[in-house]
Amino acid sequence: MENIFEECRIENPDDGFDALECVSNCMRGAMAGLDSKVDSLADGVDVFFILFASVIMFIMQAGFSMFCAGCVRRKNVLNTLLKNFLDACGAAVGFFCFGFAFAYGGTNGIILNEEIDIEHKATFVGSENFFLVGYDDYAFWFYQFVFAATATTIVAGALAERSQMLAYFLYSMMLSGFVFPVVAHSVWSIDGFLNASKGNRLFQSGMIDIAGSGVVHATGGMTALIAAIILGPRRGRFHDEHGRTLPTPNRMEGHSYSLQVLGTLLLWFGWYGFNIGSVHFTSTSEYAQVASLAVVTTTLGAAGGAISSLAISAVWTRRKTGEVELDIRCVLNGCLSGLVAITAGTTVIEPWAALLIGSIAGMLYQLGSGMLIRYRVDDAVDAIPVHLVNGVWGVIAVALFASPERLESVIQRSDHVGLFYSWGQGSFDAHLLAANVVGILFILGFAIAFMLPFFGLLHYMGWLRADPLEEIIGLDFRFSGQDSNEHRSKILHHSKTSGAPLHHAAKKEARKAAYDGVVTGMEEEDRSKASPATEVTTVSSTGHAY
Repeated sequence: MENIFEECRIENPDDGFDALECVSNCMRGAMAGLDSKVDSLADGVDVFFILFASVIMFIMQAGFSMFCAGCVRRKNVLNTLLKNFLDACGAAVGFFCFGFAFAYGGTNGIILNEEIDIEHKATFVGSENFFLVGYDDYAFWFYQFVFAATATTIVAGALAERSQMLAYFLYSMMLSGFVFPVVAHSVWSIDGFLNASKGNRLFQSGMIDIAGSGVVHATGGMTALIAAIILGPRRGRFHDEHGRTLPTPNRMEGHSYSLQVLGTLLLWFGWYGFNIGSVHFTSTSEYAQVASLAVVTTTLGAAGGAISSLAISAVWTRRKTGEVELDIRCVLNGCLSGLVAITAGTTVIEPWAALLIGSIAGMLYQLGSGMLIRYRVDDAVDAIPVHLVNGVWGVIAVALFASPERLESVIQRSDHVGLFYSWGQGSFDAHLLAANVVGILFILGFAIAFMLPFFGLLHYMGWLRADPLEEIIGLDFRFSGQDSNEHRSKILHHSKTSGAPLHHAAKKEARKAAYDGVVTGMEEEDRSKASPATEVTTVSSTGHAY
């Protein structure tokens, strides 16, 4: 400041007014430069925020892998881990080549924090930036890729222990390269017909799905349901070896509850990035407050889902057996159900509503899981009731509980609020509910329209279901590693003893002989090792062995 005054006084020694004008001009230039630096710093903070949230979200891939590995039997662990890993790899390739262009190519990306006054012509998909040509906002690309990878890996657990590796890689590219991008374009892109920020919004409201209960989880959950039905259940899950229906389905317990708990906690941690990242910015106090709300609602949704699911399970076992049985799987999947349900409205609902939505999600998980067993749909990790059922519930919940104050802070309008708030205002404004119902029906219908024939084709070509023999002896048979080598040596020993080695079992009759020899030999070995004094039996808290 003193330097500026001295320079101006030296330049205008005889005219005080000129000197003051010089000082004013210099100060104006300095302030303009300072504003530019502040804007640049704010942009840097926002980019760091979205990258930080995205990296936290990517940890969910580790969570899915650990959870799925814990839910399968020991003989399929390596296969399950590799398939989860390939999900992320296939999603990266598919989203880079085509997915991002279909979702946001040629548009301004997501706009949820400002009102658009002009009319926008809705498009089915984006048409530019394939292979990221002409696009350099790499932080936004990575953020959206993690969403695509999450939708893709949801399917992996539902198909565990019985599907081929090739099928995993192909569906991951299909889902991330086309199906998810079209859904994301419709809901999140400014040119999507369901977008809530457009001038020509659907039902004057548009669909509100802040972080993807419908876009990510319902899409992945519906794909998992289609694939599970076409693929069929695991051998021994609902039928015995002769094809007769079992009176009570075989639970097929996973080999490690520790991995399941670890996976759930990693997913919960990653969900904070999932939901706070939906704010996109944090360079102002208003955005920071919205992100802080997302952390609170995410926490309460998870807690409510876990507690309600455990409570229902305890009450049900008490009525059924007379004793309370605490099932940790119900706690873990209830927690994930609450997280899925809260995702759609994480920044537009109040904390008390988050707890209520999560609690209802835990109940819906129990109902959905029971329906799968009733209709004999095999889902190794219960991905369908967690992601599909509660993805739908999360979208509907936004239309019921969206707060006027929170809507103003996020999308800067509250002309159409949650139905319950509308009732409180003495009206029945169902515009948001109608838009969200249409949106979720579009998501489910689009997933069915493309993934049903896709998995049907994989099944027809013989690329979907694993070989029956490998399914019985374990899909880790082809993997390297100490445990897998011991397992393979045991299998090869029994197959050679039977006189029909596996590597010669090309014809149907030879393969059947090899299968019979392996199974018989392994059963005899297990019986010889077991004795009444040393046999270890897993017993539930009700005293029933399983």
